[in-house]
Amino acid sequence: MNKVTIYTDGACKGNPGPGGWGVLLQSGLHTKELCGGEAHTTNNRMELMAVIQALSALKRPCEVELHLDSEYVRKGITEWIKGWKAKGWVTASKDPVKNADLWQQLDSLVYQGPHRIQWHWVKGHAGHAGNERADALANQGVPSK
Repeated sequence: MNKVTIYTDGACKGNPGPGGWGVLLQSGLHTKELCGGEAHTTNNRMELMAVIQALSALKRPCEVELHLDSEYVRKGITEWIKGWKAKGWVTASKDPVKNADLWQQLDSLVYQGPHRIQWHWVKGHAGHAGNERADALANQGVPSK
């Protein structure tokens, strides 16, 4: 299996507002950068979209070291999603899961996909080079008005 290190981040100018997502993929000597955005979105949606885009960009099964500064995404995909699915995509307080459309996409990529993923939380805006680059890409992806 190919080994890939991924850094993802999301950004939003206003919440909601215009937002962007950024991805840095590294495998051996190869680096790939991706970014994109939406005119009206939220920070959490952009954090999710960054991970979805990163995993979707992989062309063959990989061992993935995925670094992100979003506990919402990390805990959501590794802990909370099992309960959401069991309860029909509602929370413990019986509210619909926010961003269920993106969670369902991510669920498919993570749990039905071919990759082995290790999730690593990193503190955002703390000088971590990979996270800083993903943050810059996310900001680059924010559509201008």
